[in-house]
Amino acid sequence: MHMKIRDLRALSNEALTVKLGELRLDASIEQRKIAATGVASKKVKIREIKRTIAQVLTLLNERGAKV
Repeated sequence: MHMKIRDLRALSNEALTVKLGELRLDASIEQRKIAATGVASKKVKIREIKRTIAQVLTLLNERGAKV
């Protein structure tokens, strides 16, 4: 799930926007799983997803792209 920053930098703005949507969907799914089951072990996965979302947003902001 977690992508390296160099892999993200290789993507175009359009691909980053699509990736951002996928990551946000994955984050919401994982949060619902935690809410339903109460399993705390998935918090690490959500943290990685949120970190990747932040990296994508940073790259898009650096490039001056509209999100």
